[in-house]
Amino acid sequence: MRDGKKAGAKPAPLPVRPPLSRPDPRPVLLAPERQADQLKAILSAYNLRDCDQADRNLQLMAGDPHQRRQLADILPLLLDAIARTADPDQALNHWERLLEGVTRSSFLEYLRSSPRMLDLLCTIFGNSDALAFTVIRDPMLIYWLAEEDVLSRQPVRAAMEEALRKTLGQLTVTELKLEVLRRFRRREMLRIGVRDLLRLAGVPETTAALSDLAGLLIQAAYDVIDADLRKQYGVPMHKNRRGRWVKTGFAVIGMGKLGGHELNYSSDVDLIYVYESHDGETRQPGGKQAGKPAAAGISNEEYFEILSRELTKALTEQTKEGYVFRVDLRLRAEGSIGQLARSLDEYRQYYATRGQVWERLALLKAWPVAGSMEVGRSFVKMAKPFIFGAAAARGDLGAALAVVRDVRAVKEMIDAKMADRGHERRNVKLGTGGIREIEFLAQTIQVLAGRTIPGLVDRSTLRALDRFLRYRLISTRERDDLRAAYLFLRDVEHKLQMVHDLQTHALPEGGEELERCAVRAGYDAADRTRGAAAFRADHRRHTGLVNRVFRSFFYEPDRSPILKATLRLCRAGR
Repeated sequence: MRDGKKAGAKPAPLPVRPPLSRPDPRPVLLAPERQADQLKAILSAYNLRDCDQADRNLQLMAGDPHQRRQLADILPLLLDAIARTADPDQALNHWERLLEGVTRSSFLEYLRSSPRMLDLLCTIFGNSDALAFTVIRDPMLIYWLAEEDVLSRQPVRAAMEEALRKTLGQLTVTELKLEVLRRFRRREMLRIGVRDLLRLAGVPETTAALSDLAGLLIQAAYDVIDADLRKQYGVPMHKNRRGRWVKTGFAVIGMGKLGGHELNYSSDVDLIYVYESHDGETRQPGGKQAGKPAAAGISNEEYFEILSRELTKALTEQTKEGYVFRVDLRLRAEGSIGQLARSLDEYRQYYATRGQVWERLALLKAWPVAGSMEVGRSFVKMAKPFIFGAAAARGDLGAALAVVRDVRAVKEMIDAKMADRGHERRNVKLGTGGIREIEFLAQTIQVLAGRTIPGLVDRSTLRALDRFLRYRLISTRERDDLRAAYLFLRDVEHKLQMVHDLQTHALPEGGEELERCAVRAGYDAADRTRGAAAFRADHRRHTGLVNRVFRSFFYEPDRSPILKATLRLCRAGR
């Protein structure tokens, strides 16, 4: 695998001519007489498989005689750059589409004077259709990517907030504001994806940037929708303990990878909507009911259900500008059949009487991402007694084994689904030795010991592993191996999803698609067969290690050193 570049590094300068092992490609465009065998020999040397189609792409890219000469000047560098990508044939298709939508002569001159951007575009076009279509749709983004610091610096939330605020400007129409959010997401996803492809950012930096972007856009969408509804219905309010009318807070709780600040490229965002008080109604801030007769006296319950529905629609609705984020609300109380929003007291009662073990694990990731941070923190605090329980925290083996069995049962249901699809060895998230096994291990340890030893608890999977090492639940070797496996699997997951911006986790069965996956993950592009073999070997090694640790903990818990160390720590910490 390639050595990762440090964030802030710039791509290496391009050679002025392709390597001597590859033929000069300019005769494809300039030769007065072209021989089919000669064309195939030239183009296939650049890892192009469909040479006839590649030739058609190049001829259509060439334009008039002057533009043809311009293209010929940069062709050696262009073909050498796409030869190093996962799909050189698709890269040429994207180049043809891009050149149809720009002023060709001036753009070719720009590429000649900026070989760095030529290389960058080849990297995008040959590795990610989704990012390629973003550039083709809005070629001005190319010049934005070329600006200083756009790629060299890690995106941070404060800077993104300021950029979004300026973009929203003085807009007053709701739909125009939401379209800005969709365009902003598209632009920032391009920046994050390119940094990943160039190895300017590792998995932790990429997931943090994706999570910050999601949190920022959810907050912005909430602000837009809530402001609209308050104009229509008034402000949701309730009486506090002193009998005074006060505003009723509402929070969007991030769950799953969003809550853990570990979001994927094409993740749904798992959300829970919660509000401060079930009592109350919409009123004007001065204490009067809402001014519109049709809306007067609307209950908090009804207001926040409408808010949740409209916010979800704003985030998920597909327009010509795309969408903001896909939303999954199934982690709420009663899942897909439950109300969209509930009060803090209703959630407290639900978890006390009907909560299940899988919900205890899921709530470890809960974190407020939009709305009232005070209400969000109250939700997280309220959930802690349910998450951590009591019996297991005393170091009771029987109670701990019951939790282990319940989590194992959930994983066995997942395993059955993977087997039905033939994905048990190919799914990097849910398959054997996949990401979910690392997450279940980390979450189960925290559920068992988190009440007694709060220092073990962390929403981040990687940071949780560090905490386990600090408390000597796992060895340095185990922490390093699990960390390396997690980073490998999450990186592969990203590369699978960035191709078409689809929520996919399954590796290709083999052949060209597996070779392309290996190239995207940084393996040998010059000898693709060797690169794919090395990728397969690394995948087997990482997943095998993860599964051994997982099975030891969940299938042999009586003998598991990790479980024994966890229970000893609980007893010592009482």
